[in-house]
Amino acid sequence: MFPKKNNCPVFIKSKLAICIVSLFVCQQSVFADDPIENSSSKPKSILFVYGGWEGHEPEKCRDLLVPWLKSKGYKVTVSPSLDSYLDTKLMSSIDLIIQIYTMSTITKEQEAGLLKAVKEDGVSIAGWHGGLADAFRQNTEYQFMVGGQWVAHPGNIIDYEVNIIDHNDPITKGLGDFKVKSEQYYMHVDPLNEVLATTTFSDEHAPWIKGATLPAVWKKRYGKGKVFYTSLGHTANVFDIPEAFTILTRGILWSLGDL
Repeated sequence: MFPKKNNCPVFIKSKLAICIVSLFVCQQSVFADDPIENSSSKPKSILFVYGGWEGHEPEKCRDLLVPWLKSKGYKVTVSPSLDSYLDTKLMSSIDLIIQIYTMSTITKEQEAGLLKAVKEDGVSIAGWHGGLADAFRQNTEYQFMVGGQWVAHPGNIIDYEVNIIDHNDPITKGLGDFKVKSEQYYMHVDPLNEVLATTTFSDEHAPWIKGATLPAVWKKRYGKGKVFYTSLGHTANVFDIPEAFTILTRGILWSLGDL
């Protein structure tokens, strides 16, 4: 005879309890990766700001990256206006700024909102090509944050090579040197940048720079915030090159603390 209580065998009650607990655990594992907001966790937030010179295809880059970001479970706010940097509530809620805004101008107030978010609040910023490193030519503190400024691309669209120099960093690990047909950026750069990849110039278009090796991918700090930059990406189709897209997406993940 089985010991009974209220006419229900003890082992049946025990198995029922185990089944209920198992069902609860299974439900938790199924939904563990869903980007849902709850008391213990919420998806990281990204502000994607695009605009400026149309030659760098800000809309195409938006349409390439925003779906990818959302597929990873991130909350993305997309803005065509630098006035987003004035929105203190928005700026205090984000983890990362991705900016493609070549040339153009930024107001003193907009720049202050951006710099404060990165330097003081620890928001990361990531970008590529002229969308980050040729955005606001008159703003030297902004350039101090980015870690570099475009000054030339001899020959315009040319064939050149990108050389991986840090094979241990998670952004470039497992990648080899690769060729690109695009603008090869000659830049003024911060010597404290942590350089992950470089490119070397020939004498074909500017003889006096033969053999000059410039950073092509770097990461750095600006105050409390992290900064990631790649000079690749004159147009969106550059990211059809697997290595170029991998570097960009890994750089974004690193900026978010997810790599």
